Amino acid sequence: MDDRHMQIGEVAARTELSLRTIRHYEETGLVVPSARSQGGFRLYTEADVARLMVIRRMKPLGFTLEQMRDLLEATDRLDAAEDTAGGEEREQLMERVRGYERAAAEKIEDLRVQLSRAEEFAAALRTRLDHTAPARA
Repeated sequence: MDDRHMQIGEVAARTELSLRTIRHYEETGLVVPSARSQGGFRLYTEADVARLMVIRRMKPLGFTLEQMRDLLEATDRLDAAEDTAGGEEREQLMERVRGYERAAAEKIEDLRVQLSRAEEFAAALRTRLDHTAPARA
């Protein structure tokens, strides 16, 4: 990743998050701008954008801010310890990440069931409308 800095507007456009949402994530400690301009503007890197994308992907699955923070902390520690081979701590961090992967898969399956039910409902309404529509001359 390069170390080019982006202002919050560009980051918002790239992540499809509002400025307000990005600021909220900063206030809650989920993401911290990598730098500030001389004028005090928040400056972000590609790594910050990647972090925001993790948060954006977790949100619709119903993960809490605390769960997001926990996953990000685990992945940050794994990334920082990339050069360290093996170790009990690394395995514990990997198991935390695996737990989130399993939870995401379960939440996705729940959403598939909900979507299927919604599609069945919409189809039933269409069928009803087709059967009760007045005949056209």
